[in-house]
Amino acid sequence: MTGPEKSDGPRKGPKFSIYWVYAIIAAVLLSAQFMKFAPELTPTYELEFKQNMLLKGDVERLDLVKNKDKVRVYIKPDSLYKNFYRDKFKTVIAKEKAKGVPLFEFEVNDIKGFEQRLVEAYKANPELSEIPTKSTSEGEWFGPVANTVLSLLIIIGAWVLLMRKMGGQGGAGGAGGIFSIGKSKATLFDKGAKVNVTFADVAGLDEAKVEVMEIVDFLKNPKKYTALGGKIPKGALLIGPPGTGKTLLAKAMAGEAQVPFFSLSGSDFVEMFVGVGASRVRDLFKQAREKAPCIIFIDEIDAIGRARGRNAIMSNDERENTLNQLLVEMDGFGGDTGIIILAATNRPDVLDTALLRPGRFDRQISIDKPDVKGRETIFKVHLLPIKTSETLDLHKLAEQTPGFAGADIANVCNEAALIAARKGKQSVEMIDFQDAIDRVIGGLEKKNKIIAPHEKSIIAYHEAGHAVCGWFLEHAYPLLKVTIVPRGTAALGYAQYTPTEQYLYNTDQLMDQICMTLGGRAAEEIFFDKISTGAANDLQQITKIAYSMVTAYGMSSKVGNVSFYDPTQESTFTKPFSEETGKIIDEEVRKIIDEAYQRTLNLLKEKKNEVAILAKELLDKEVLHKSDVEILIGKRPFEEKKLIEIEPEQSNNHTVGEKTFEPGAPDNEENSIIG
Repeated sequence: MTGPEKSDGPRKGPKFSIYWVYAIIAAVLLSAQFMKFAPELTPTYELEFKQNMLLKGDVERLDLVKNKDKVRVYIKPDSLYKNFYRDKFKTVIAKEKAKGVPLFEFEVNDIKGFEQRLVEAYKANPELSEIPTKSTSEGEWFGPVANTVLSLLIIIGAWVLLMRKMGGQGGAGGAGGIFSIGKSKATLFDKGAKVNVTFADVAGLDEAKVEVMEIVDFLKNPKKYTALGGKIPKGALLIGPPGTGKTLLAKAMAGEAQVPFFSLSGSDFVEMFVGVGASRVRDLFKQAREKAPCIIFIDEIDAIGRARGRNAIMSNDERENTLNQLLVEMDGFGGDTGIIILAATNRPDVLDTALLRPGRFDRQISIDKPDVKGRETIFKVHLLPIKTSETLDLHKLAEQTPGFAGADIANVCNEAALIAARKGKQSVEMIDFQDAIDRVIGGLEKKNKIIAPHEKSIIAYHEAGHAVCGWFLEHAYPLLKVTIVPRGTAALGYAQYTPTEQYLYNTDQLMDQICMTLGGRAAEEIFFDKISTGAANDLQQITKIAYSMVTAYGMSSKVGNVSFYDPTQESTFTKPFSEETGKIIDEEVRKIIDEAYQRTLNLLKEKKNEVAILAKELLDKEVLHKSDVEILIGKRPFEEKKLIEIEPEQSNNHTVGEKTFEPGAPDNEENSIIG
């Protein structure tokens, strides 16, 4: 692949802008206006003319130049005051005409007014004889013609530039002009275009990379696949949570594919004018046919691909028209045109079924959050430009960041480098990465936040309760650290765990998670005989887990093996069960939480001494790691389970905390933080 020719060097000086032309035109027009209408600040000699020339009878004749508001005074040749007039009117334009006739010229504000005043002077001085006066106009024919031609040229030039801008032909207008509003906004990466992202920058997505490279191979070697009677797929849909690298994978394809690549987002089709979206779809495919074989990438396709007619209140005719045109175009061209559609979304559940059917998007490529091996390779990619310590353990970092997507890992690496630079270090060490992980998960550390001593004691026992419950419950996540240092906007302390990467959870595991989450509330009741508002986030988490157990997982004998969770009905206002069933669900959820809370109380009463030890140590050190807890209360009685490496299909998952809960599995996406 040959790139564009290199120039001798970067172009110096300011870049040309069409707005410069507009500024010049405006300046010329303003100058013309001022030249035409602004009064010239010249002295008035009308009074001197009347007193010294007219009344003394030295004026031979007058010429009134009406088109210039000028008065020419011819003095009698035998006037005794010729030299006096010349000295007196030295600032007035003075000329010597033929035959030595002195000529004086001055301007007046209004030539008609001057004539009227001249008549009045004759009436006031009857002894004066009327002076021959001639009205004339100076015939500089070129001036008016030139002004007219210049004005016409300026108007024509401004009109041409405006049309070019509105039509999107060059200049600053681009494709966003009024007359080109129906044109596609897709960015074209042609064969010679350089994109800085390659497949080497995409880590942890090995299976997806193979699928994407095969799509490129379809276009480069179509006979290889059609020789046996197969048909080239028309489209592929990249599906995955935010930050997993869907757009990055498309950028890498644009950087390494040997075919033209059109890139745009779903929102680029939407405009305030009716019919624009469908017009842009038609123009996009028209351009693609001219460049075929090629690839079209539509990012965030759910902006125009939402299911039609699902909710009459939220329906949008313009968006649906755009989707209809996209459906027609995708299924309207033959398989031999060499156009493949690549799209990305993190909301596949809201897409229209007609868009997902074979013949349009034949393949759905799942891009999940990376496992521990994938995270390790992602760390290697993002640590290339960072000066790291030789003792840095990438595998340990990968283990401490379960559920992190590629964007999260990139953020952690950047934060670690900034933290190390703030401390004046020459390289980034393991402690800097751990601080960065804490900051990404829990928020900014606030050591200077003023907390009353009794409140700090409540926080310490609250977090100690979480830690002890997690330590002595078999199916709880292994503890990583516990701290009472405030972080973020509301967290006054937290216990951090490292969730095991698993896809299936049984009832015992979910109940242990609920008990561990209730450990803080139970510790407050045991040691202070009161409860505080510090367990607000804990209660949100357990409520979501308990409701999912009853309504989604079928883990309640009273409700039965039914699931009321339907992602396609999330925007409706109707419940998929009766009021009587709703009451039963509420009773079962309360029963699950009450049983778990009683179990937590019994456990912490039994381990009351261990809770007190951890709480006092937290008040002294503020932060305790797993090794510190082992020294204080002994090793955890349960061995950490070793996972068998498998290649699972796409899993349903959810996050606990502030994110949306989606039934499928409890908190296996991120470090578990119990507030």
